[in-house]
Amino acid sequence: MDITIHGTFLPHDDPDASLAFYRDTLGFEVRNDVGYGGMHWITVGPADQPGTSIVLEPPAADPGITDDERRTILEMMAKGSYARITLATADLDGTFARLQASDAEVVQEPTAQPYGVRDCAVRDPAGNLIRINELR
Repeated sequence: MDITIHGTFLPHDDPDASLAFYRDTLGFEVRNDVGYGGMHWITVGPADQPGTSIVLEPPAADPGITDDERRTILEMMAKGSYARITLATADLDGTFARLQASDAEVVQEPTAQPYGVRDCAVRDPAGNLIRINELR
């Protein structure tokens, strides 16, 4: 089988703040920017990986969820416990310095973990946990 990761979804609650974080802080390129029905989807990804994208979507976009589920999602986003993604870089210290200089909420400074990776963690403007592993 030949399967790759094409895209993943993360919720956002402020398209402008999310765009600034993923484009300006992380350096991702914007691949698509769509507004529909009062909602906003932004597709971003690393410039050198055109086949891999993150779609930043409104948490209320799924018509199959109830109002109670929507409220729960928003509560979990506010606590920072709803969504997460792990990224990787060869320059963890440089990336962390850039994140620290932005408005990103630092969760963990670069740390050598007992399970063999060195990483850091921040939250994006919507509260999503972004872990960044150092490539070796």
